[in-house]
Amino acid sequence: MELGFASAIFPDLSLQQVVEFASSSGFSCVELMCWPKGGAERRYAGVTHIDVVDLTSDQAKQIKELVTANSISISGLGYYPNPLAPDAREAAVYVNHIRQVILAAELLGVEVVNTFIGRDWTRSVEENWLRFKETWQPLIKFAEDHDVSIAIENCPMLFSKDEWPGGKNLAYAPVIWRRMFEEIPSPNFGLNFDPSHLVWLQIDYLKPLREFSEKIFHLHAKDVRVDRHRLDEVGILGYPLEYHTPKLPGLGDVNWGQFFSVLSDVGYQGAVCIEVEDRAYEETLERRRASLVQSGSFLKQLMA
Repeated sequence: MELGFASAIFPDLSLQQVVEFASSSGFSCVELMCWPKGGAERRYAGVTHIDVVDLTSDQAKQIKELVTANSISISGLGYYPNPLAPDAREAAVYVNHIRQVILAAELLGVEVVNTFIGRDWTRSVEENWLRFKETWQPLIKFAEDHDVSIAIENCPMLFSKDEWPGGKNLAYAPVIWRRMFEEIPSPNFGLNFDPSHLVWLQIDYLKPLREFSEKIFHLHAKDVRVDRHRLDEVGILGYPLEYHTPKLPGLGDVNWGQFFSVLSDVGYQGAVCIEVEDRAYEETLERRRASLVQSGSFLKQLMA
């Protein structure tokens, strides 16, 4: 397995600075964010370490030389919008950019693009399903044609009032993953698996590692703490951030020893990228750097 981090935590650093930090801190890889330039309203979104719009072969060559010179790899290109947004024009913009990220991955020799399925959060899973197929069947075919795999993160994107009640990502649970992969049975269609989301959803995060072992293309290492005293106040129908808190690996409820034990059993050898969303460590650049070093030291003890 390769240990790295998601670059979204460094919106204020250049690509070169991110790569050099990864190398000097003992990481093997980085998931690089590829949002369109101009930012985004959502927290951790809008970060552009590779501008994929009109990326040229020469620019791709320079990026590959940079990562090679620093003895790391690019684990995946990250872009996490809502391709099933209820506004069709908005959704089309997101879908078009996903295609551009796929083309950039091909140019860079990167095997994986990490993203969300998306969802119209005002409608049920069933009511979203036709749009899922209409949107993602051609996108997966496009990825296949360019020898790129799509890894869908299992975050429900259900945290705040504007995402209520359904969340903005359809692919949050095993029953939905199973159906997705049956509808689109492509070897290029899989998961960017994050155990922390399953914790607060009260889903066993070890069982899917076995069932979906061949569909796990990339991993996010993020922890979460379910605060029982807060849950007792609002219940499971409260806004999720009212009762759970994202934390660094080792500071929450994920049993990382068991997690990596099962990963090794199923033969996973891919990237494990730390995703820092712990607000206790976000105040300064130095704190964010330190959070990755701390998380890396913790996880390295457990990784085969």
